Amino acid sequence: MIWYPYEQMKTMKAPYEIISAEGPYLHTQDTKLLDSISSWWSVIYGYHQPQITEAICRQAAKFSHVMLGGLTHEAVEELSEKLASWLPGDLDYCFFSDSGSVAVEVALKMALQYYVNCGENHRKTVLALNHAYHGDTFKTMAVGDDEDYHFVLQVYGDNPYVVHIPTDIASLEAAFDRYHDELNCFIVEPLLQGAGGMRMYDIAFLKRARELCDAYGVLLIFDEVATGFGRTGHRFVADAVLPDILVLGKGLTGGHIGHAVTIANQKVFAAFYDDAPEKALMHGPTFMGNALACAAAKAAIDLFDRLDVPSKVAHIEEITRRELSGFTDPRIREIRIMGGCACIEVYDAETLSGYQQFAYEHGVFARPFLKYLYSMVPYILTDDELVHIFSVMKEWFRRG
Repeated sequence: MIWYPYEQMKTMKAPYEIISAEGPYLHTQDTKLLDSISSWWSVIYGYHQPQITEAICRQAAKFSHVMLGGLTHEAVEELSEKLASWLPGDLDYCFFSDSGSVAVEVALKMALQYYVNCGENHRKTVLALNHAYHGDTFKTMAVGDDEDYHFVLQVYGDNPYVVHIPTDIASLEAAFDRYHDELNCFIVEPLLQGAGGMRMYDIAFLKRARELCDAYGVLLIFDEVATGFGRTGHRFVADAVLPDILVLGKGLTGGHIGHAVTIANQKVFAAFYDDAPEKALMHGPTFMGNALACAAAKAAIDLFDRLDVPSKVAHIEEITRRELSGFTDPRIREIRIMGGCACIEVYDAETLSGYQQFAYEHGVFARPFLKYLYSMVPYILTDDELVHIFSVMKEWFRRG
């Protein structure tokens, strides 16, 4: 029996069975669905994308996987070199893993050990955001702040090594003033907080965070698992404000196969590069640097550049704003739009009960959660397909 995610198995509705997928469409036995959320925000170039699929097949004809412990291979070397040249600043050192959550775990472990290696064992605390979501493994839950997902940690009580703040500069400055000598890192989903409610905030907050991290010697971590590869309108938010550690996943492979990477700058890497064996980063996911995933990621990055994704996302945002401009309903609390993301937040979660089936019946796959009806569309949509997604959303409210 399959144990499905985020579901009460006893009462869950039967999932839709997909028999094939192509472009932005999911095909069931009797219909096709326009995917409005890119399979948890990852399939950004559509399904069965030829360039990525062919890269996987070419690599599979050689071999599918070898461990990186004592071995290496061309696909992982090429991807590492591409990322180092493609990403901003000196984000040059790639540590691969198999999921975004694990990649964030690596980043948090890296930040803690950085200071241990530097002889600053008192820096035990992580600064994070209210409503943060960084994954479902234990340390990522600890730095997260969403009781709907992470309520199980309540059995431990308050975590003395994590501090959460809202996204306003006064709170940021107060936190650094109080905790700066205890902090090893400040971790954020930059500009757009995904599973915490598609919350959006201003880049001025991140610019001030960079200044404070520099002033007090704290590492800045950007979790761009969801925000990277164009989603916010930036190629990466890291292009605008440079972190010390960057975490990528989801769109890294165009959503075709699981893979993630934690990328450190020269300063962080130098603290581990030593004759002393105890200063090594003792971490090693079995499938890190998987050859198929590396081949997919290299092809996906090439596709990002060839398609000029930032221009596509700017156009998606333009159409989104046009379609949702002036749309109101007394049940709607707020409509938020940023890049390739749109969110309709309602006052009462019950307002969205039944929407998924309604969307299905109108040819759209959607998965609202809690009080949030949102889109995170593939970048390859036509204008008509994008308009259709928002038409279905608006029709849901108009029908009463």
